[in-house]
Amino acid sequence: DPPPTEADLRGLTETVRAAELAVANLTGLSPPADVPEIQAFRRAQWVEATVLGLRDILDPVAAKLSSALESRGAVALPEGQEMLGALMGRMVPLLTGVQVGVALGHLGQRALAQFDLAVPRAGSVLHFVVPNLARFESDWSLPAVELRGWVALHEVAHRFEFARPWVREHFLRLVRDLVEHAEIDLSELERGLEGLDLSNPEAFTNALESTGNFFGRSSDPEQRLRIARVRAFLVAAEGYADHVVESLGTKMLSSYGRIEEAMRRHRDGGAADQALERLLGLEMDAEEHARGRAFCARVAELTDEAALGTMWSSAEALPSAPELEEPTLWLARMA
Repeated sequence: DPPPTEADLRGLTETVRAAELAVANLTGLSPPADVPEIQAFRRAQWVEATVLGLRDILDPVAAKLSSALESRGAVALPEGQEMLGALMGRMVPLLTGVQVGVALGHLGQRALAQFDLAVPRAGSVLHFVVPNLARFESDWSLPAVELRGWVALHEVAHRFEFARPWVREHFLRLVRDLVEHAEIDLSELERGLEGLDLSNPEAFTNALESTGNFFGRSSDPEQRLRIARVRAFLVAAEGYADHVVESLGTKMLSSYGRIEEAMRRHRDGGAADQALERLLGLEMDAEEHARGRAFCARVAELTDEAALGTMWSSAEALPSAPELEEPTLWLARMA
């Protein structure tokens, strides 16, 4: 994990400034009021920054899991290990932290920049993981300037979305509402605890990993609506960024087609890459990525980029799940 150089930072800063001008000219969105601090990170620095950036989401998740265990009482455990049940309520935040740490450690080996986890965060920083960029460039035989240009466009597009004053608080309200009303099914956790080996530190992590997704699925109609609202936000945000990158990248980057194919495969890295999103109920599949991009392309085709950009004018202007499926519904509502 070699440290980034001054040349890396200087090059990324210049690339981001060019991307900001291009995104502003294309979208018509007003640039964020603050000038972003560009940071060239090592892998461990990305993990540390991401933990801090996700704290407003991780804390309610850990509290919900702990509360679910406390309200249920001691979890059914193998004979002779009943005392562990009384401790589980206090241990779940720790277990969740371990699971998040493992997931972020894995992602830290692959993440290229800040918005590999595309959720709004506080602050005006854009960070890039230089060792991973260098490895990606080498693995796919891509020009460094062009790959970093693609990544900068993607990061800046998200920054333009998320810098709207209302966006972060709106997203956090959606997530908190989802977590608060989730009915936690502990049966999978109980099964994971069967035969638990207290001498094995990884046993606790494996128990939580076996639970799958606590927050991204439900049989309750109202909770499914809450899930749909969170998913619609994510689909709209990622779809808009993908649309901006495609619209500009095809003109600015001669290697755009190769980069796009490499990025598609990078996103399809497997279950381990989505472990964190799955835990938080923020997982997106390839179909949802395609739906968001198709929505934006269709709206821009029927109107223009400025009209598409109005989706970021307020929370009410964001497309709903049905509107993402049928863009003309959104256009009719916004008319």
